[in-house]
Formats: sequence, C-alpha cells, structure tokens
Amino acid sequence: MCGIICYCGHKQAVPILIEGLKRLEYRGYDSAGFSIVDKGKNKIVKAKGRVSRLEEKKIGLAMNSTFGIAHTRWATHGKPSEINAHPQTDCANKISVVHNGIIENYLELKKELEEKGHRFKSETDTEVIPHLIEENFDGDLEVAVLKSVERLRGTFGIAVLHADIDHQIIIVKRGSPIIVGVGKNEYFAASDSNALAPFTNKMIYLSDDEMAVLNTSGYYIKNLKNELLEKKIEVLDASEYKIDKRGFEHYMLKEIFEQPESVQNAYRGRLIESEGVSKLGGLEPVINRLKNINKLIIVSCGTSYYAGLLGRYIFENLTELNIETELASEFRYRRLKLDENVAVLAISQSGETADTLAAIKEAKRKGALLLGIVNTVGTSIAQITDAGVYNHAGPEIGVASTKIYTSQLVILTLMALLIGRYQHISFSEGSEIINALTGLPGQIREILSNAKDIKEIALKYSKYRGFLYIGRLYNYPTAMEGALKLKEISYIHAEGYPAGEMKHGPISLIDKNFPTVAIAPDDLTLDKMVSNMQEIKARNGKILSITNSATQKVLGISDDTIIVPKTIPILQPILNIIPLQLFAYYIANERGCDIDKPRNLAKSVTVE
Repeated sequence: MCGIICYCGHKQAVPILIEGLKRLEYRGYDSAGFSIVDKGKNKIVKAKGRVSRLEEKKIGLAMNSTFGIAHTRWATHGKPSEINAHPQTDCANKISVVHNGIIENYLELKKELEEKGHRFKSETDTEVIPHLIEENFDGDLEVAVLKSVERLRGTFGIAVLHADIDHQIIIVKRGSPIIVGVGKNEYFAASDSNALAPFTNKMIYLSDDEMAVLNTSGYYIKNLKNELLEKKIEVLDASEYKIDKRGFEHYMLKEIFEQPESVQNAYRGRLIESEGVSKLGGLEPVINRLKNINKLIIVSCGTSYYAGLLGRYIFENLTELNIETELASEFRYRRLKLDENVAVLAISQSGETADTLAAIKEAKRKGALLLGIVNTVGTSIAQITDAGVYNHAGPEIGVASTKIYTSQLVILTLMALLIGRYQHISFSEGSEIINALTGLPGQIREILSNAKDIKEIALKYSKYRGFLYIGRLYNYPTAMEGALKLKEISYIHAEGYPAGEMKHGPISLIDKNFPTVAIAPDDLTLDKMVSNMQEIKARNGKILSITNSATQKVLGISDDTIIVPKTIPILQPILNIIPLQLFAYYIANERGCDIDKPRNLAKSVTVE
C-alpha cells in the first residue's frame, strides 16, 4: 500500500526520488519522506500529506547527493505524522530504512532492543528494523541486514542505507513487491514499475527472501542464505507506463472512457472465430491438467471479488465445473479439500494483493493448480501461479477500479469458453459468445456518448446520504460493484444487495430519502425485479433503473432510467456497470471529493 523508490548513480538523487514518489501517489498514502547521504551525513526530509508538501520542504536545502531512498506511507501502526513517516532511523541517525508491509513481532523486538538501550521515537513497527540493523552492525551492512531480517516475522519490502557507507543501498523482499531497475551506470529500486518507467525499462522482479545490493559499479542479487543469484532482466514496453490524464479532469474518468480499448485488448488475439473458441497462451502450459479439473475456486478481494462472483455465474453457465468464490482474506481459515483436481484462480489488479497472495500460497501447499489474472507483468501473483492471463489494460491510476474490472470479466469469459468448448459448449454457442464479445467496444462507446445525460441524473441524486443497489443473477455482483464505486469515491453509504433478499432486512431502510438503483435488464429475472421495484415504490422509495430495453414494466415504476445496449446475459453486466461508474464519478465530483485519491484507500493493498 505504501510506495518505495531508490536511486544510486551519478545524478542528483532528490529530483529522481521526488518524481518516483509522484508516480506512486495513486497507490494511496498519508505522508512521504526521503533520506540521502551527503558528506557522510544522513539528511532526512519528511512531510505529512501529499508529495507536493515534501517537495516544498526541501526547497533551499543543499542536496547534492547521488544516492538515496524515499517512501510514501499509508498508516498501519501509528497515526499519519512526520514522526511516523518513513524513513525511520536508528539511535545514531546513521541507518535509514523505508518499509512496505507489517512486522508482526515488532513489539517483542522493540522490548528487547529497548532493554539494550535503544531509544524509539515513532509509533511504527518499521522503526525496529533500523535499530535491529544497528545492533547487528559491525562494519558490514550486508551482514547486518541479513542477520536482522532473520528476526523479522511478517511481510516486508525494505530499502536500507548507512551514512558511513558511500553509494550502497540494500533491498530485501518478503511478501511485498520490490523491483530493481537497471540504467546506464545507475541503478534503481521501487515497489512499482510505474515509478521506474521515466528512468529505465530494464527491470528485475525480486522473489521472496531475496536481497539486492546497489552501488555505483553495479548490482548483485542474493538469497537470504547469502548465495548469489542470476536473475533475468525484463525489458518492458515503455508505452504501457505513460501516465497522463489526456485532457480528462481525473484519471478515473479517463479510465472509464478507455474501456472500449481495454475491453478489446482483453480479447485481442485471443479468439479463434473459425472454431468458436478462445486461445489463451498463458494457459497453454497447463491445458492438459486444466481439462481434467473438476473444481475451480476463485479467490480475490474488493472489486476483483465482485468480478469473481460474476465469474462464478459465467463458469457455471459455460462449463461443468463445480465453482466456488471466496474472499481471499477468509480463504486460508477454511478447511478446504484441495488436490491436483482443483484449480484456484487468483484475480488481482495489482498482482500484489497481500490477502490473495496468502490464499494462493495456502492452495499451493495443498497441491492445487494455481491460476492468475493480473494486469502487471512480473508481479508476485504472476510469479507464484502455475499459469495465467494478463489484462493488457495499461496502468490504472484511479484508486477505484473501472477498466480493470470490465477487463477481468472479459478474461473470465474467455477462460470459461476455453474450458467449456472441451465440455458441452457447441461451436454455435461459442460463436455467439465471440460475436457478443467483439460487439462490446462499440456498445460501450454508445453508453459513453450519453455521459452528459448520466451526469444530469447523477446531479439529481448527489444530495442523498444513502443508496440501495439491487440486482439478480448476473447483476447481483453488478449491484455490489456499483455500490462499492459510490462508497469509495463519494463517501456516501451504499449497499449492494441481491434483490430477492431485500425483503429480509434492507427494505426497512426504504423511504423517500433513501433511493434505490435497480439493475433490471430484459432477461429471465425481469418480472421478479419489477416485483421488487413495486415493493420499493409502495414505500415511497425513489428508483433509478438500469435496463437494456424501454419496456413499460421498468419505465412505469422508475423515477429515472438509463438504457444501455443489449447483449447476451453473461456479458450484460459489462455494459450495465459503465453508467454506474459514471454515476458514482459525477456524484463524487459534485461533492468536491478527491476522486483519484479517496481518503483511507490505497490502490495496491499489500498488507493483510
């Protein structure tokens, strides 16, 4: 959830560190800081709030150092403040550490170190790391770091420098992402490839329990047994990491409008129309095993979990597999029978979601086939899974996911179609799905062309303090995701609910001041949805309906209606969610909310 950027080279470090931090802002944070070494002294600047505040604080300070580490913090232990911001240091202010993750045994380590005379200043778990390194330091920083991380329990990506050791930065990864960037006589490290994109496209993805040592003469990588490793350098397409708003007011709005392209990229080159089937190169290494599984468990969190919920319906429709969808944060606590005939599919936008990583590590212990859907090459989930599929959606900067969600739904459909064609799905059925998939970009453009009308409706509803979202079958998860979007960026309470369950509790909330968003497409659930809507109207509730046909059944009982194009039922939620994304965006914008960086949230959730 936090962000790390490090530099070791021949240029001034501070401008590079600040630029890297700015490119990490989308991840969510509450404070920032950096540490550089200049003439044997550790210079640290920290600020509560945005990176721009940190940039202001360093103005006028002499900072000519050519190596340093920097960090954006999302508070876990200790409130947002300058004291709790990273870097954290040791007693002598010689050792600086930035850290992503959580040290689970920090209290016992802190007590032990305090008994040895160490003085702590912050409320953070991170501060035990520099003090532990100080305790183990005897002139060799590498040895001290290795001895120290042996004592740490939990997850961490850390960067360490020492004021007495010129141009040396040590990086260690366990459960929290760290990438090494290789430039021309200069070396970088970061928690996110976006931070490195302006400086190099050559990157090395560290695996758990690996350490990288950067200096001006080069770099080397070891495991925590102090054995040298050879790691492949990945050369990334720099065009995938361009970050700009392209004239839109917010990244989120830009990303909503990018969905015709991101949906197309999700299926581009992955359809064999002449055979009515999909082709997923990332699954080919395990295709024989995939044909023989009898159960698929989808694990994910947040928006990706709602994609997984819808994925369950899609797989049940197209395959003969037994399907379960699990919140990754709860998966590891269940007693599940997993074996070689079970596949566990992890869905994660960042590829680093801590709960999802923990879930698939548990599945790996029990012998399940591990699959993944992620957007970023080389991430932890991509490394640990046996096979998977990339979104190819480009960077998503807005914290509230939009284009990745719809991309995930397309890929889930492709995966289900691939397996289903080995089972009961016919060529004609496969062709129908392919035709519907290729029609989606044009249909999404049609919805986006009506954005002004959706904005007008959103403004009518922007003063309400609570909403109920309801749907059935494929659109039950859509209701959950639509409500989540409104909650995330507008701070308005919204509850997504299966429409049939409304009468078992939520209907007590309905009155003239509590509107309902009803997702009521013209499908086999329409009559039941209309009945639920009638129940709301009988209690003076306002209704905004999302439908794909202008039937009098829906129009007659709706206060406002948004009509979207019609497609096959399993893909209809992709079209239905677009107006709900816009609805949430326009309400949040009207309320003056920080849409791209909503309070308390982070883009990449790397702590459990």
